[in-house]
Amino acid sequence: MINDVIEAAAELLLPARLLAPEGLRDDLALVHRDGRILALPPKRALGEFAALPRRELAECLLAPGFIDLQANGGGGALFNDAPSLDTLTTITRAHRRFGTTALLATLISDSPERTAQAQVAVAEALKLGLAGLLGLHLEGPHLSPERCGVHAPEHFRALDQAEVQRLLAAHHGPLLLTLAPEQVEPRLIAALSEAGVRVFAGHTAATFEQVQAALTAGLAGFTHLFNAMPPLAGRAPGPVGAALLDPHSACGLIVDGHHLHAAALRLTLRCKPRGRCFLVSDAMPSLGSEQSNFELYGRRIEVKDGRLQTADGVLAGAQLDLATAVRNCVQLLDLPLDEALRMASTYPAEVMGVADDYGQLRPGARADLVLLGHDLQVRGSWIGGEFEAADVCGQQLRPAAHPAAGP
Repeated sequence: MINDVIEAAAELLLPARLLAPEGLRDDLALVHRDGRILALPPKRALGEFAALPRRELAECLLAPGFIDLQANGGGGALFNDAPSLDTLTTITRAHRRFGTTALLATLISDSPERTAQAQVAVAEALKLGLAGLLGLHLEGPHLSPERCGVHAPEHFRALDQAEVQRLLAAHHGPLLLTLAPEQVEPRLIAALSEAGVRVFAGHTAATFEQVQAALTAGLAGFTHLFNAMPPLAGRAPGPVGAALLDPHSACGLIVDGHHLHAAALRLTLRCKPRGRCFLVSDAMPSLGSEQSNFELYGRRIEVKDGRLQTADGVLAGAQLDLATAVRNCVQLLDLPLDEALRMASTYPAEVMGVADDYGQLRPGARADLVLLGHDLQVRGSWIGGEFEAADVCGQQLRPAAHPAAGP
Protein backbone atom coordinates (compact mmCIF):
# COMPACT_ATOMS: atom_id res chain seq x y z
CA MET A 1 0.00 0.00 0.00
CA ILE A 2 1.36 3.43 -0.96
CA ASN A 3 1.74 5.80 1.94
CA ASP A 4 -0.88 8.58 1.93
CA VAL A 5 1.91 11.14 2.11
CA ILE A 6 3.24 10.21 -1.33
CA GLU A 7 0.30 8.89 -3.30
CA ALA A 8 -1.23 12.13 -4.60
CA ALA A 9 0.32 13.30 -7.90
CA ALA A 10 3.67 11.65 -7.18
CA GLU A 11 5.83 10.35 -10.03
CA LEU A 12 8.80 7.99 -10.13
CA LEU A 13 11.62 8.83 -12.55
CA LEU A 14 14.03 6.09 -13.58
CA PRO A 15 17.02 7.60 -15.42
CA ALA A 16 20.17 5.75 -16.42
CA ARG A 17 22.13 8.20 -14.24
CA LEU A 18 21.41 11.22 -12.09
CA LEU A 19 23.53 13.91 -10.51
CA ALA A 20 23.12 13.45 -6.76
CA PRO A 21 24.81 15.91 -4.38
CA GLU A 22 27.74 13.51 -3.99
CA GLY A 23 28.18 12.91 -7.72
CA LEU A 24 26.85 10.95 -10.68
CA ARG A 25 24.94 7.82 -9.65
CA ASP A 26 23.44 5.02 -11.73
CA ASP A 27 21.70 3.26 -8.83
CA LEU A 28 19.17 5.92 -7.82
CA ALA A 29 15.68 6.89 -8.92
CA LEU A 30 13.85 10.14 -8.15
CA VAL A 31 10.36 10.74 -6.79
CA HIS A 32 8.72 14.14 -7.00
CA ARG A 33 5.38 15.41 -5.79
CA ASP A 34 3.70 18.83 -5.68
CA GLY A 35 6.67 20.53 -7.29
CA ARG A 36 9.24 19.17 -4.84
CA ILE A 37 11.68 16.28 -4.82
CA LEU A 38 10.38 13.73 -2.35
CA ALA A 39 13.10 11.07 -2.36
CA LEU A 40 16.02 9.52 -4.22
CA PRO A 41 15.37 5.82 -3.54
CA PRO A 42 17.70 3.02 -4.69
CA LYS A 43 16.44 1.39 -7.88
CA ARG A 44 16.90 -2.06 -6.35
CA ALA A 45 14.78 -1.28 -3.31
CA LEU A 46 11.98 1.06 -4.34
CA GLY A 47 9.70 -0.18 -1.59
CA GLU A 48 6.53 1.89 -1.28
CA PHE A 49 7.53 3.95 -4.34
CA ALA A 50 7.43 0.94 -6.68
CA ALA A 51 3.70 1.23 -7.46
CA LEU A 52 3.84 4.93 -8.39
CA PRO A 53 3.33 6.14 -11.96
CA ARG A 54 6.79 5.91 -13.47
CA ARG A 55 8.70 7.44 -16.34
CA GLU A 56 11.38 5.21 -17.84
CA LEU A 57 14.32 7.36 -18.90
CA ALA A 58 16.69 4.76 -20.29
CA GLU A 59 20.06 6.04 -21.57
CA CYS A 60 19.31 9.50 -20.15
CA LEU A 61 20.92 11.61 -17.45
CA LEU A 62 18.82 13.53 -14.92
CA ALA A 63 20.39 16.68 -13.50
CA PRO A 64 19.31 19.81 -11.66
CA GLY A 65 17.74 22.32 -14.04
CA PHE A 66 20.17 24.90 -15.35
CA ILE A 67 20.20 28.38 -13.79
CA ASP A 68 21.26 31.29 -15.99
CA LEU A 69 22.19 34.50 -14.17
CA GLN A 70 22.71 36.50 -17.38
CA ALA A 71 20.00 36.12 -20.02
CA ASN A 72 19.29 39.26 -22.05
CA GLY A 73 16.85 37.69 -24.46
CA GLY A 74 15.73 34.67 -26.44
CA GLY A 75 13.04 33.48 -28.83
CA GLY A 76 13.28 36.73 -30.80
CA ALA A 77 12.68 38.93 -27.74
CA LEU A 78 15.11 41.31 -26.01
CA PHE A 79 14.24 42.37 -22.46
CA ASN A 80 15.47 45.93 -23.08
CA ASP A 81 13.15 46.34 -26.06
CA ALA A 82 9.95 45.66 -24.12
CA PRO A 83 10.28 44.89 -20.40
CA SER A 84 6.92 43.15 -19.97
CA LEU A 85 5.30 39.92 -18.87
CA ASP A 86 4.93 38.84 -22.51
CA THR A 87 8.64 39.38 -23.16
CA LEU A 88 9.61 37.46 -20.03
CA THR A 89 7.35 34.59 -21.07
CA THR A 90 8.98 34.43 -24.49
CA ILE A 91 12.51 34.52 -23.05
CA THR A 92 11.95 31.89 -20.37
CA ARG A 93 10.28 29.53 -22.83
CA ALA A 94 13.12 29.94 -25.32
CA HIS A 95 15.73 29.07 -22.70
CA ARG A 96 13.75 26.13 -21.35
CA ARG A 97 14.29 24.32 -24.65
CA PHE A 98 17.97 24.23 -23.70
CA GLY A 99 17.52 23.01 -20.13
CA THR A 100 17.40 26.34 -18.30
CA THR A 101 14.67 26.11 -15.68
CA ALA A 102 15.44 29.36 -13.83
CA LEU A 103 16.99 32.59 -15.06
CA LEU A 104 17.63 36.17 -14.11
CA ALA A 105 16.07 38.41 -16.74
CA THR A 106 18.93 40.74 -17.62
CA LEU A 107 18.49 44.41 -18.47
CA ILE A 108 21.59 46.10 -19.82
CA SER A 109 22.16 49.81 -19.23
CA ASP A 110 19.05 51.82 -20.06
CA SER A 111 17.04 54.84 -18.98
CA PRO A 112 15.62 55.18 -15.45
CA GLU A 113 12.13 54.72 -16.90
CA ARG A 114 13.06 51.49 -18.71
CA THR A 115 14.81 50.19 -15.61
CA ALA A 116 11.68 50.83 -13.55
CA GLN A 117 9.57 49.03 -16.16
CA ALA A 118 11.87 46.02 -15.93
CA GLN A 119 11.55 45.92 -12.15
CA VAL A 120 7.77 46.07 -12.35
CA ALA A 121 7.62 43.41 -15.06
CA VAL A 122 9.75 40.95 -13.10
CA ALA A 123 7.79 41.60 -9.93
CA GLU A 124 4.50 40.96 -11.77
CA ALA A 125 5.81 37.80 -13.41
CA LEU A 126 7.07 36.40 -10.11
CA LYS A 127 3.74 37.17 -8.45
CA LEU A 128 1.98 35.23 -11.22
CA GLY A 129 4.44 32.35 -10.89
CA LEU A 130 5.97 32.54 -14.37
CA ALA A 131 7.76 29.23 -14.91
CA GLY A 132 11.49 29.63 -15.39
CA LEU A 133 11.93 33.12 -13.91
CA LEU A 134 14.14 33.52 -10.84
CA GLY A 135 14.67 37.28 -10.57
CA LEU A 136 16.42 40.28 -12.13
CA HIS A 137 19.94 41.14 -13.22
CA LEU A 138 20.65 44.82 -13.81
CA GLU A 139 23.85 44.91 -15.85
CA GLY A 140 24.47 48.60 -15.45
CA PRO A 141 23.95 51.51 -15.70
CA HIS A 142 26.71 52.28 -13.15
CA LEU A 143 29.52 51.25 -15.48
CA SER A 144 32.78 52.59 -16.91
CA PRO A 145 32.67 54.49 -20.22
CA GLU A 146 36.17 53.11 -20.85
CA ARG A 147 34.84 49.54 -20.87
CA CYS A 148 31.32 50.01 -22.20
CA GLY A 149 31.36 47.18 -24.77
CA VAL A 150 28.01 47.42 -26.58
CA HIS A 151 26.34 49.28 -23.71
CA ALA A 152 25.24 52.82 -24.54
CA PRO A 153 27.31 55.25 -22.41
CA GLU A 154 24.57 57.88 -22.63
CA HIS A 155 22.61 55.70 -20.20
CA PHE A 156 25.42 55.48 -17.66
CA ARG A 157 24.77 57.34 -14.41
CA ALA A 158 26.08 57.52 -10.88
CA LEU A 159 24.72 55.35 -8.10
CA ASP A 160 23.54 57.42 -5.14
CA GLN A 161 21.72 56.72 -1.90
CA ALA A 162 18.33 57.48 -3.43
CA GLU A 163 18.90 54.89 -6.18
CA VAL A 164 20.00 52.35 -3.58
CA GLN A 165 16.74 52.89 -1.71
CA ARG A 166 14.71 52.48 -4.91
CA LEU A 167 16.49 49.20 -5.66
CA LEU A 168 15.88 47.87 -2.18
CA ALA A 169 12.21 48.91 -2.18
CA ALA A 170 11.38 46.99 -5.36
CA HIS A 171 9.82 43.51 -5.11
CA HIS A 172 11.52 41.70 -7.95
CA GLY A 173 12.93 38.68 -6.16
CA PRO A 174 16.66 37.90 -6.17
CA LEU A 175 18.65 40.80 -7.61
CA LEU A 176 22.09 40.81 -9.21
CA LEU A 177 23.59 44.24 -9.90
CA THR A 178 26.65 44.62 -12.13
CA LEU A 179 28.60 47.84 -11.63
CA ALA A 180 32.06 49.28 -12.08
CA PRO A 181 33.65 49.54 -8.61
CA GLU A 182 35.56 52.70 -9.50
CA GLN A 183 32.24 54.41 -10.28
CA VAL A 184 30.55 53.55 -6.95
CA GLU A 185 31.43 54.37 -3.36
CA PRO A 186 32.27 51.30 -1.26
CA ARG A 187 29.69 52.33 1.35
CA LEU A 188 26.92 51.95 -1.24
CA ILE A 189 28.21 48.53 -2.25
CA ALA A 190 28.13 47.61 1.45
CA ALA A 191 24.53 48.85 1.82
CA LEU A 192 23.37 46.77 -1.14
CA SER A 193 25.28 43.68 -0.06
CA GLU A 194 23.99 43.87 3.50
CA ALA A 195 20.43 44.01 2.12
CA GLY A 196 20.93 40.81 0.12
CA VAL A 197 21.70 42.22 -3.33
CA ARG A 198 24.45 40.33 -5.14
CA VAL A 199 26.84 43.03 -6.36
CA PHE A 200 29.22 42.05 -9.19
CA ALA A 201 31.98 43.95 -10.95
CA GLY A 202 31.77 44.26 -14.70
CA HIS A 203 32.36 46.69 -17.55
CA THR A 204 35.04 48.18 -15.35
CA ALA A 205 38.44 49.83 -15.66
CA ALA A 206 39.08 49.61 -11.91
CA THR A 207 42.53 49.17 -10.47
CA PHE A 208 43.43 46.13 -8.40
CA GLU A 209 43.22 48.29 -5.27
CA GLN A 210 39.78 49.65 -6.15
CA VAL A 211 38.45 46.13 -6.67
CA GLN A 212 39.97 44.99 -3.40
CA ALA A 213 38.19 47.85 -1.59
CA ALA A 214 34.92 46.80 -3.23
CA LEU A 215 35.48 43.16 -2.21
CA THR A 216 36.01 44.29 1.37
CA ALA A 217 32.75 46.24 1.16
CA GLY A 218 30.77 43.22 -0.07
CA LEU A 219 31.39 42.80 -3.79
CA ALA A 220 30.29 39.20 -4.43
CA GLY A 221 31.64 38.42 -7.88
CA PHE A 222 32.52 39.31 -11.45
CA THR A 223 30.29 39.47 -14.52
CA HIS A 224 31.73 37.69 -17.61
CA LEU A 225 35.25 37.64 -16.20
CA PHE A 226 37.97 38.94 -18.58
CA ASN A 227 35.42 40.54 -20.92
CA ALA A 228 34.85 44.32 -20.73
CA MET A 229 37.73 44.81 -18.28
CA PRO A 230 41.50 45.45 -18.62
CA PRO A 231 43.69 42.41 -19.24
CA LEU A 232 45.89 41.07 -16.47
CA ALA A 233 49.28 42.84 -16.58
CA GLY A 234 52.43 42.47 -14.51
CA ARG A 235 52.29 45.94 -12.97
CA ALA A 236 48.52 46.36 -13.24
CA PRO A 237 46.68 43.15 -12.25
CA GLY A 238 43.35 45.00 -12.31
CA PRO A 239 39.97 43.31 -11.91
CA VAL A 240 41.15 40.00 -13.37
CA GLY A 241 44.02 39.73 -10.91
CA ALA A 242 41.75 40.64 -8.00
CA ALA A 243 39.19 38.06 -9.10
CA LEU A 244 41.71 35.25 -9.49
CA LEU A 245 43.31 35.92 -6.10
CA ASP A 246 40.12 36.28 -4.09
CA PRO A 247 38.87 32.91 -2.76
CA HIS A 248 35.37 34.04 -1.90
CA SER A 249 34.04 35.89 -4.95
CA ALA A 250 32.27 34.14 -7.82
CA CYS A 251 33.01 34.46 -11.53
CA GLY A 252 30.54 34.18 -14.38
CA LEU A 253 32.09 32.62 -17.50
CA ILE A 254 30.87 32.66 -21.11
CA VAL A 255 32.15 29.35 -22.48
CA ASP A 256 31.24 29.73 -26.14
CA GLY A 257 34.68 29.52 -27.77
CA HIS A 258 34.55 33.22 -28.71
CA HIS A 259 34.59 35.25 -25.53
CA LEU A 260 37.45 33.42 -23.84
CA HIS A 261 40.46 31.36 -24.87
CA ALA A 262 40.49 27.88 -23.38
CA ALA A 263 43.75 28.69 -21.58
CA ALA A 264 42.14 31.65 -19.81
CA LEU A 265 39.31 29.40 -18.70
CA ARG A 266 41.68 26.72 -17.43
CA LEU A 267 43.70 29.34 -15.55
CA THR A 268 40.55 30.66 -13.90
CA LEU A 269 39.41 27.20 -12.86
CA ARG A 270 42.82 26.47 -11.35
CA CYS A 271 42.95 29.73 -9.42
CA LYS A 272 39.41 29.83 -8.06
CA PRO A 273 38.21 27.40 -5.38
CA ARG A 274 35.73 24.78 -6.50
CA GLY A 275 32.23 26.22 -6.69
CA ARG A 276 33.32 29.78 -7.38
CA CYS A 277 32.98 29.64 -11.18
CA PHE A 278 29.64 29.31 -12.94
CA LEU A 279 28.32 29.36 -16.49
CA VAL A 280 26.23 32.10 -18.06
CA SER A 281 24.78 32.37 -21.54
CA ASP A 282 24.73 36.17 -22.02
CA ALA A 283 22.13 35.19 -24.62
CA MET A 284 20.46 37.67 -26.94
CA PRO A 285 17.11 37.47 -28.82
CA SER A 286 18.60 35.34 -31.59
CA LEU A 287 18.85 32.35 -29.24
CA GLY A 288 16.07 29.90 -29.98
CA SER A 289 14.91 31.88 -33.00
CA GLU A 290 15.60 32.09 -36.71
CA GLN A 291 17.02 35.60 -36.44
CA SER A 292 20.30 36.28 -38.19
CA ASN A 293 20.43 39.86 -36.94
CA PHE A 294 18.72 42.24 -34.53
CA GLU A 295 19.04 45.81 -33.28
CA LEU A 296 20.50 46.95 -29.98
CA TYR A 297 20.46 50.68 -29.17
CA GLY A 298 19.79 51.22 -32.87
CA ARG A 299 22.94 49.30 -33.86
CA ARG A 300 22.70 46.24 -36.08
CA ILE A 301 23.99 43.05 -34.45
CA GLU A 302 24.85 40.16 -36.77
CA VAL A 303 24.94 36.46 -36.00
CA LYS A 304 28.13 35.37 -37.75
CA ASP A 305 29.97 32.06 -37.37
CA GLY A 306 28.39 31.42 -34.00
CA ARG A 307 29.15 34.84 -32.52
CA LEU A 308 27.20 38.04 -32.15
CA GLN A 309 28.98 41.21 -33.20
CA THR A 310 28.54 44.76 -34.40
CA ALA A 311 29.65 45.86 -37.85
CA ASP A 312 33.05 46.81 -36.39
CA GLY A 313 33.52 43.43 -34.70
CA VAL A 314 32.57 44.24 -31.09
CA LEU A 315 31.05 41.26 -29.28
CA ALA A 316 27.41 41.87 -28.38
CA GLY A 317 26.26 39.14 -26.04
CA ALA A 318 26.43 35.51 -27.07
CA GLN A 319 24.69 32.98 -29.28
CA LEU A 320 24.88 30.45 -26.46
CA ASP A 321 22.68 28.30 -24.24
CA LEU A 322 23.72 26.61 -21.01
CA ALA A 323 23.45 23.08 -22.40
CA THR A 324 25.99 24.02 -25.06
CA ALA A 325 28.17 25.68 -22.42
CA VAL A 326 28.13 22.42 -20.43
CA ARG A 327 29.14 20.44 -23.51
CA ASN A 328 31.91 22.94 -24.23
CA CYS A 329 33.28 22.55 -20.69
CA VAL A 330 33.48 18.79 -21.20
CA GLN A 331 34.79 18.80 -24.77
CA LEU A 332 37.03 21.89 -24.81
CA LEU A 333 38.23 22.00 -21.19
CA ASP A 334 38.14 18.29 -20.30
CA LEU A 335 36.10 19.06 -17.20
CA PRO A 336 34.38 16.13 -15.51
CA LEU A 337 30.72 16.04 -16.51
CA ASP A 338 29.45 16.34 -12.94
CA GLU A 339 31.49 19.51 -12.40
CA ALA A 340 30.31 21.06 -15.68
CA LEU A 341 26.70 20.36 -14.65
CA ARG A 342 27.24 21.94 -11.24
CA MET A 343 28.64 25.06 -12.93
CA ALA A 344 25.29 25.39 -14.72
CA SER A 345 23.07 24.63 -11.73
CA THR A 346 24.45 24.16 -8.22
CA TYR A 347 26.95 26.99 -8.21
CA PRO A 348 24.72 29.76 -9.62
CA ALA A 349 22.07 28.75 -7.05
CA GLU A 350 24.66 29.15 -4.30
CA VAL A 351 25.78 32.51 -5.70
CA MET A 352 22.24 33.86 -5.52
CA GLY A 353 21.51 32.40 -2.09
CA VAL A 354 18.74 30.09 -3.29
CA ALA A 355 20.51 26.75 -2.85
CA ASP A 356 17.88 25.51 -0.40
CA ASP A 357 15.39 25.38 -3.29
CA TYR A 358 17.44 25.20 -6.48
CA GLY A 359 20.50 23.58 -7.98
CA GLN A 360 20.58 20.12 -6.40
CA LEU A 361 18.67 16.87 -6.64
CA ARG A 362 17.85 16.24 -3.00
CA PRO A 363 14.69 15.74 -0.95
CA GLY A 364 12.91 19.02 -0.28
CA ALA A 365 14.35 20.93 -3.22
CA ARG A 366 12.21 22.17 -6.11
CA ALA A 367 11.58 19.59 -8.81
CA ASP A 368 13.38 21.69 -11.44
CA LEU A 369 15.15 19.09 -13.54
CA VAL A 370 16.78 18.69 -16.93
CA LEU A 371 16.97 15.44 -18.86
CA LEU A 372 19.97 14.93 -21.13
CA GLY A 373 20.69 12.24 -23.69
CA HIS A 374 24.02 10.42 -23.97
CA ASP A 375 25.08 13.23 -26.34
CA LEU A 376 24.21 15.81 -23.64
CA GLN A 377 21.43 17.22 -25.80
CA VAL A 378 18.34 18.27 -23.84
CA ARG A 379 15.48 15.77 -24.02
CA GLY A 380 13.09 17.53 -21.65
CA SER A 381 12.74 19.44 -18.39
CA TRP A 382 10.60 19.80 -15.32
CA ILE A 383 9.84 23.14 -13.66
CA GLY A 384 8.11 22.76 -10.32
CA GLY A 385 7.40 19.15 -11.24
CA GLU A 386 5.70 20.05 -14.56
CA PHE A 387 7.26 18.17 -17.46
CA GLU A 388 7.87 19.50 -20.93
CA ALA A 389 9.47 17.33 -23.61
CA ALA A 390 12.06 18.70 -25.98
CA ASP A 391 11.73 17.66 -29.60
CA VAL A 392 15.24 16.41 -30.35
CA CYS A 393 15.68 14.69 -33.71
CA GLY A 394 11.98 13.90 -33.65
CA GLN A 395 12.17 11.98 -30.37
CA GLN A 396 9.47 12.62 -27.78
CA LEU A 397 9.39 11.14 -24.30
CA ARG A 398 6.41 9.01 -23.35
CA PRO A 399 4.18 10.20 -20.51
CA ALA A 400 4.48 8.54 -17.14
CA ALA A 401 2.78 5.17 -16.83
CA HIS A 402 1.72 2.93 -13.98
CA PRO A 403 3.72 -0.28 -13.64
CA ALA A 404 1.91 -3.39 -14.78
CA ALA A 405 2.55 -5.16 -11.52
CA GLY A 406 5.01 -5.32 -8.67
CA PRO A 407 8.14 -3.25 -8.22
